[in-house]
Order: sequence, then structure tokens, then C-alpha cells
Amino acid sequence: MSATPKSGAVAHPDSSRTSGLYRVAIVGASTLKGKEVAEVLADRNFPSVDVKLLDDDESIGKLEPVGDEVSFIQSLRAEQFQHIDFTFFSSDQEYTRKTWKTAQEAGSAIVDLSSALEDEAQAAIRSPWVERESGRVPVPELQPGPVVVAHPAAIVLGLLLLRLRNSGAIKRAVATVFEPASEHGQKGMDELHEQTVNLLSFQPLPKKIFDTQVAFNMVSRYGEQSLPALATVEHRVLKHYQGITGDAVPLPSLLLVQAPIFHGHAFALFVEMETAAEIQNVSKTLAGEHVKVAEAVEDSPSNVNAAGQGDVLVSLLPDPSLSNGLWLWAATDNLRIAAANAVECAESMAASRPKGQIQ
Repeated sequence: MSATPKSGAVAHPDSSRTSGLYRVAIVGASTLKGKEVAEVLADRNFPSVDVKLLDDDESIGKLEPVGDEVSFIQSLRAEQFQHIDFTFFSSDQEYTRKTWKTAQEAGSAIVDLSSALEDEAQAAIRSPWVERESGRVPVPELQPGPVVVAHPAAIVLGLLLLRLRNSGAIKRAVATVFEPASEHGQKGMDELHEQTVNLLSFQPLPKKIFDTQVAFNMVSRYGEQSLPALATVEHRVLKHYQGITGDAVPLPSLLLVQAPIFHGHAFALFVEMETAAEIQNVSKTLAGEHVKVAEAVEDSPSNVNAAGQGDVLVSLLPDPSLSNGLWLWAATDNLRIAAANAVECAESMAASRPKGQIQ
């Protein structure tokens, strides 16, 4: 699709673009999310001729796999964004806020996995999985604003409740989400590991990330020095849930709990239907794209067997005291869910990218 450059813009022809290939940059390439984005780009055969890995000075020179190749992480400079079609921001929020404008002004489409841009003008909170389920697919824009990938917990809750509504009207929903250390990146994983080791050796606990004990412990609030607070994350999950589902399904009551696990979200979701629903029928309704319903006890979802999978693993039980009540136990790979939705956002935006970079 060709385009007329906007006033003051210059189109730069690029032979790779005329063949339908795109140039991609990942900011925060050494982070857990950045590595996952690179892996999903390769798994989905995203039509890219080049994937540029960018990060802060601490990570410069590190080798990271991109598909079947290995690339160096480079320093982030303005010229790195020249002729880049899509920039994925998997860095921390502060770094994203400092650098995203540079990429946008160079003509790149922005896909934000850090949620730093959720309040920016023209930003759109998106999840292609939920959009397909709800039928609310956005119209491609020639000059789109930043795309903020919805929080992975919001994506899972939205997908499950939208799928459940096909079994009947939902009266209310209550969710407890068990948060893994990997939501705080490698530093969160390292602190949980160090706390575990130190507890077993009777040593003081490091608390720079959580400001409280999370090893062998479950908490609904972090220490006062920890950012972001769990209450802030709860607010973000609900905000993103509303942004991607609209008013199609009820807003669930939500509690986030920090669990002593390294990786993978777990969900305890109670749903009260307007009328009684058969478990077998509900299971058939839930199963489908991106959702696997356990049929045997040994297949019961856990954050362990969800690792590396791009699906939501679910088991169903009737509520023993309420005939129209259902319990869902679900587990997901939080990093894979976020990365998969980020790459699909870029795929949906690719149709409106002009041939020849607009600067």
C-alpha cells in the first residue's frame, strides 16, 4: 500500500520494504520481555529483514538469539531508528518514556510492553486475542499512535469471560491473580532466588525490589519502598481489561497476590452465571483458540506446565454451594502472552505501513 507523505515528511524508498519486509527494533532487548518478543517474532515468521537489538549501556555487546541467528545488543542512539518500521519497547517504564518519542519522530510505529505510554494522547490499549473474541477489531491507521499491549492478566481475564458469556449471561466475577516474580523482570527473579537461598542459610534478606519477604510467603501488598505497588498493578489490570473488553462483560472484583513463584500467572476465577450451566457445555464453550481446557487430573493447569506455552490452561469445577456458580483455575506464561499479543499488534498494523519510510 502506498502513501502520500504528510507535510514536512520525506519518503525514503527501501528495497527491503518493496518486497514486503519490515525493519524492527527491540528496546530493552536484554530484558525477559525483550527476549520473548525476539523469540515470538521468529516463531511467527514475522516478515522482517532485520531485527535490531537495543538497550542501555550495561547490556551493550551482549549476544542474544534472534531466530536462527545471533545478534549483538547495540546502544540506543537516535540514528538507530532510521528506516525502522516497528519498535517494541520492553524496557522499564522510565527508559520507555525517555526514548519512545525518538523512535516515533523517526517514523516508527510504537508497540509498548511496559505500559509507560498508557496515558499518552492517541495511545490505544490493545489485545488482538480479545479483539477477535469480542469482534471489536480496530481499523488500521496510516499514522497510528502508540499501541500499549494490555497487561497479560487483563488479556487472560478478558478472553475467559468473553468466552464464558457464550454459555449464558454472567452475573458477577471474582478473580484472585497470583503474580510471579518475573513481572518485575530479571531483578525480581534474582531477588526471589536470593531471598530463598538466604532464608535457608539464615542470612539477611535482600529487599530492593519487593521491600518485603516474598520467598516462602504470599503477600497482598509490598513494602512501602517497592514500586510499582501491587495496588497500582491491580488498577492497571482493571483499566486494561475495560479498555479491551468495553462493556461486553462485567468488570471482575480483583485481588492480586504476590506468590513465591518465579514465572507464570495463576488465576482463581469465580463466575456466577444468571442461570445454571452444565460443566461439559461450558468446557466446550471455553475451549478454542488460545484456551486449552484440562480433561484429566494430570493435565491440571500450573505455572510449571504453562511455561513456554502460548495458551491459557484452564480447569473447571462447579461451585458446591451455588448451582449457577463456576470455578476456573487457570495458568499462563505471562511473558509469552504479552509478547504474542505485542507481535500480533504489529502484524495488524503492518497492512497500513507505507512502502518507503515516512520521516
